[in-house]
Amino acid sequence: MAFQPIVDVERGTIYAYEALVRPSGGGSAAAVLVQINEQNRYSFDQRCRVKAIELAARLGMDALLSINFLPNAVYQPAACLRKTFEAAMAAHFPVDRLMFEVTEVEPSRDACHLRSIFTEYKRHGMTTAIDDFGSGHSGLNMLADFQPDVVKLDMALVRNIHLDRVRQSIARSIVSLCADLGMLVIAAGGDRGLRQTA
Repeated sequence: MAFQPIVDVERGTIYAYEALVRPSGGGSAAAVLVQINEQNRYSFDQRCRVKAIELAARLGMDALLSINFLPNAVYQPAACLRKTFEAAMAAHFPVDRLMFEVTEVEPSRDACHLRSIFTEYKRHGMTTAIDDFGSGHSGLNMLADFQPDVVKLDMALVRNIHLDRVRQSIARSIVSLCADLGMLVIAAGGDRGLRQTA
C-alpha cells in the first residue's frame, strides 16, 4: 500500500490519505489490478480494506483514510462491512475516519445495489465518495442517484485547468452544483509525494 495525501489547500492541512494498492517490489497498481477476476474480487477487496486500516493505524494517521472499493465485490453491504469493522476495532482505528470511494468508470451491475452500499456506509458514519468524476458514462446521474459526501474530479479535467477556459467553466459549475447539494469537491492530482510503506 501507498498512501497519497489529499490536501485541504485553504487550510494547508491533510484532509485524508488515499490508500493505493502497489506491488510489494514497487511499481504501478496496474500490475496488481490486472490479476483481479470474478473468483478473487471479493477476497481482494476485503484484504485491501484490512491492510489499509492496519497500516494507517500503525502509521498513526489522524486524517480520513480513503479506500477505493469495487461495487461488484460487495455482495451484501452489511455482511461485507464485518471484516472492515473487525479490522478497525483490532487496530483501534475509528470507523468514522473511513472514506470509501467508488470510481465513476467502475461499472456496477446494479444502481440500486450501489445505492444500498452508500446508504449502509453512511449509516455507520463513514464518508462516501465518487472518484474520477467526469471521466465515465454516468456523470450527473451518479450525483442524483447516490448523493456522495465527496466528489473527486477526474485528473484529466483539472490538469492544466489554468490554461483552459472551458475546463474552468465546467469545474466552476460542478463546484457550484456540489455546494448546493452539500458535497465536498476534491481535484485529483498526480502520484507525487506518496507516503509509502510495505
